Amino acid sequence: MAQVKAKIWIEQGGIKIFGDGPWDILTRVERTGSLRQAVAEIKMSYSQAWRLLRIIEKKLGFPLLEKQTGGAGGGYSMLTARAKALICAYSQFRIEAEQTLNNLHQAYLADL
Repeated sequence: MAQVKAKIWIEQGGIKIFGDGPWDILTRVERTGSLRQAVAEIKMSYSQAWRLLRIIEKKLGFPLLEKQTGGAGGGYSMLTARAKALICAYSQFRIEAEQTLNNLHQAYLADL
């Protein structure tokens, strides 16, 4: 049975500002409490991820992470309230977009 697949991202002024990659990183940070651990899971360097998130923060105009480095209890990263709202909204958007694409596939290309 054929399936429809699509990549979705958000652009502003022709520039990509958010998509599945950053969404994945942020959901992993939320789960693990650590940017370092989150990006290790996807085999991305910490410095690369940090640079990417800083660029996205600049484009979005708000911080995504609150972080504490090292110390006796170790460091942590956690999402800001706006970042949590963003990944929640983007998650729901992805679900509805996939459902809509599947419905369109059934309506127009079900015979494939």
